[in-house]
Amino acid sequence: MDKVGSLFAYKTAKYVVAKNKKIGILYRLFQLIVLGYLIGWVFLKNKKYQITDEIIQSSVKTKVKGYATITTSDGKEEVWGPEDYVIPQQGDNVFFVTTNVVDTPNQTLGYCPESPLASGFNCTEDADCKQSKYSGNGIKTGICLNITYNNSIGICEIYGWCPPKTKERSEKPMLSEAENFILQIRNVIRFPKFNFSSSNFKDKDQLKKCFYDEIKEPQCPVFRLGDIVHKAGYSFQEMAVYGGSIAIMVEWQCDLDKEWDCNPQYSFTRLGNSPTHEFKFRYVHYFTDAHGRKYRTHYSVSGIHFHVMVFGMAGMFGIIPTIVNLGSGLAFMGAGAYICDIILLHMIKKRTLYRVLKFETVKKNDKSIVKSV
Repeated sequence: MDKVGSLFAYKTAKYVVAKNKKIGILYRLFQLIVLGYLIGWVFLKNKKYQITDEIIQSSVKTKVKGYATITTSDGKEEVWGPEDYVIPQQGDNVFFVTTNVVDTPNQTLGYCPESPLASGFNCTEDADCKQSKYSGNGIKTGICLNITYNNSIGICEIYGWCPPKTKERSEKPMLSEAENFILQIRNVIRFPKFNFSSSNFKDKDQLKKCFYDEIKEPQCPVFRLGDIVHKAGYSFQEMAVYGGSIAIMVEWQCDLDKEWDCNPQYSFTRLGNSPTHEFKFRYVHYFTDAHGRKYRTHYSVSGIHFHVMVFGMAGMFGIIPTIVNLGSGLAFMGAGAYICDIILLHMIKKRTLYRVLKFETVKKNDKSIVKSV
């Protein structure tokens, strides 16, 4: 019957003041730790009293400045500006700066021997030059030309843009001056939840007066290309030979409770860190002479591919996250009392006494208690 009756018993808290200094100090120490965690880590460090927005809307415009002199394959000197070495020229968050180039000028459509750089075109007779649709720099015609290349007797004839490329890229970058080219990054961002907008430059004059420096000018959006590659941990001149990819990361951490506290932080890293992660491609410029004859200049270029990546978060005070985190802190306070109760009732010498004082069963017809009331 007692077991059945216990199902309908009600338990209420009974407070016992235990004058035990060790337990008292432990309890206050636990409260201080929880309070320090709540104020220092939750509110001051991580700002958990704020509503946050991690959806960042971003517009990036880039501009590269600088000039370099190169010597073309026919021995002529040319001056290249941004319109020559930056691809695409309109300035987006992804762009390519040419640092090494092999040009093949005055190509016309016709018949010629294949380049010695192509493999599989050496021959001794016409049967070695079977026609194929795609091969090397053109289409094989099935004719073996009596031209000696690489200690071979002959080389296959092709139909394509002649003459084909016959030079390898230089082991010294053709545009070594690119290390000192200047990059401007204009970034405008918006956090839609708060309808807040900002930019990484205040006015046009700022772009003319500063250069990025981690300590002296951390907010300046003007960079030397050599500094960017160096901060990514690589040598510009070495990367300029074969090319590579560099990420420029723009991180916005905005505290909108202080509107002035919304500035970007810049960091740099290489995308792919082995020599096989080079960056190269080919393109051509077409021309027509006075007689209507079409010809072109073929460019095989290596260079550095830059990718501007924008991300971030904005925060503003909100009553709901504040209440939720305060409630969590109070719950931790209760956990401290629970731990102290375990020690008091089960681990110290006077645990039996404290258990008797803390837990008391009151029966319905207990006359002693009725009289005392």
